[in-house]
Amino acid sequence: MIPISKTPSILIAGTGSGVGKTTVSMGLMAALGSRYRVQPFKVGPDFIDPSHHTAICARPSRNLDSYMMGEKGVLETFTRASSDAGFCVIEGVMGLYDGIDSTETASTAHVAKILGIPVLLVINASGVSRSVAAVVKGFIEFDSVNIKGIILNNIGSERHARLIRDSLTNAGITIPVVGALPKSKDLTIPSRHLGLHMANEMKQDMSALPGFIEKHLDMDAVISIASGFIPPDAEINEPGERFSVNIGIAWDSAFCFYYRDSFDELRSLGAEPVFFSPMCDELPDVDGIYLGGGYPELHASELETSRTRHIIKKVAEDGMPITGECGALLYLGEELETDRTFKMAGLLPCSSRMTGKLQALGYTEAESVCDTPLAGKGNIVRGHEFHYSITECDRDAVFAYNMRRGKGISGGKDGLVEHNTVASYMHTHPASVSFARFLHSCSRYNKR
Repeated sequence: MIPISKTPSILIAGTGSGVGKTTVSMGLMAALGSRYRVQPFKVGPDFIDPSHHTAICARPSRNLDSYMMGEKGVLETFTRASSDAGFCVIEGVMGLYDGIDSTETASTAHVAKILGIPVLLVINASGVSRSVAAVVKGFIEFDSVNIKGIILNNIGSERHARLIRDSLTNAGITIPVVGALPKSKDLTIPSRHLGLHMANEMKQDMSALPGFIEKHLDMDAVISIASGFIPPDAEINEPGERFSVNIGIAWDSAFCFYYRDSFDELRSLGAEPVFFSPMCDELPDVDGIYLGGGYPELHASELETSRTRHIIKKVAEDGMPITGECGALLYLGEELETDRTFKMAGLLPCSSRMTGKLQALGYTEAESVCDTPLAGKGNIVRGHEFHYSITECDRDAVFAYNMRRGKGISGGKDGLVEHNTVASYMHTHPASVSFARFLHSCSRYNKR
């Protein structure tokens, strides 16, 4: 059992996407880093924002997703990650109340209610003044979220900020404005087809961000609000069976989309992660392989010329368990077409091509229709899909999943199976599908 620690904690939410949550969250993490050991979190299934959090805080950012993880999983991850932290900052997703379909599930509000955490609401104040009071009043009264402070973004002038503060007072709103940030074109992160750039690819100088936040936020008020957080009780499950195996994990610019909870679960079950780059490393001595998503299409030439693709196919044919997600599906197939066609690992009976538009985005739910290294027949798996590619499969291809929600690879099916390998467009979280079955398969392979 992990003791519950009363760590000052705050959640940064927004009235919608694009209002400045990421700028405020990253700036606050950086500013607080000079005083505390900051533990970052991100609501939702995102991989990219957490990479920036991790770089800023020098601690792995954790995802809190009530759809994939459930309420218990959210509580457990938050409790584990915050146990030795001095301050927790959670970045929300979309608008505060935006969840899956018309429900609160997967919303920032749902996570806020699970944890009972104080919320700072970021509002884009560009082009509005008194209307902000109407927005705040609506957000306060809509649900029982613990909104404790307001941050105004894109303020035009001190007079503009004063007009908004007066309007809030006149409307009887007692929640304080703890920050008024002026417009700043220099403090934005460039984006591309799968979202923002990963932290290791950033060329933009963001060193001014913590000073910007310190200047325009009332840091004492933020710390005071966060210090009022009372953590909820959480039951922490200890792992059962342990497996003494080495798991090769693809980790480079082509394969970089992973939930840190996945690495944690692998270790807690006795596995030793061995990180390698399919672009430039030999395959290490391992008992199984886990390939995440990322940007194989941007590194297709290096992946083609590396002999590692041939080795991975060979060990797969020998029965080594392999599990892959999204970008891994593209890599494990026969070919990948971008500006030209590149040879890939040739393990799965499919070929993929990049398109100019989004092909799938959203949460998934699937039923496993056969036994694979990752899930048994009849298991229900929840995850997330986000890609710009199309994958075409051979007629006799075997699929692991029937999709109850989401698109999958083709015809409502996902998860190509070949030998002891399964790869899908769906990203999963260990709270939805544990790695225990995968490690059991790797252990059997090890003992042959």
